[in-house]
Amino acid sequence: MAHWRKKRQILRRYNQSAAVYDAQYYEEQQAKIKTALASITIRKEDFILDVGCGTALLFPHLAEKTKFIVGVDVSKGILEKAKTRVKLFQNSAIVLADSDFLPFKALSFHVAFAITILQNTPQPLRTLGEMKRVTKKQASIVVTGLKKSFSRRDFKQVLKEAGLEIKVLKLDENRKEYIATSSKA
Repeated sequence: MAHWRKKRQILRRYNQSAAVYDAQYYEEQQAKIKTALASITIRKEDFILDVGCGTALLFPHLAEKTKFIVGVDVSKGILEKAKTRVKLFQNSAIVLADSDFLPFKALSFHVAFAITILQNTPQPLRTLGEMKRVTKKQASIVVTGLKKSFSRRDFKQVLKEAGLEIKVLKLDENRKEYIATSSKA
């Protein structure tokens, strides 16, 4: 029951802050995205998943470089804001869904992102398990974790317990988060 309570709290918080989300977090999110993208290769034929997509800040970085990008978020309010950005790209879509119950077939995506979501999920292993389920065998899975929510050791342990093999781990002391590029172990 506690995990559903946490989900409702997060949902309310993001629905309420949707109107000002970009003003508050745009620069911080852009820095995370650029760091994350520097550690992976995106191909024109790739299908990309952005779990916890928020206002779709990742989309402009990838839409023209890939086949299709799908964003998933549990907040209807935040997705209303994302629509403005997403409508600029014909090869993109957003879906209202819970990150613990992704509405996609197994092995559908080449790359998956979870930027600034893991600390908001009551069951991070379940979220990462769903990301693993919907990604292809050689997929890159990029995950961030806020330092105030995870110690370095705990962040690495969560990824390991989820069955992810860390390829690159960015630990910049000036940043608020860890950024890991992983693959299925």
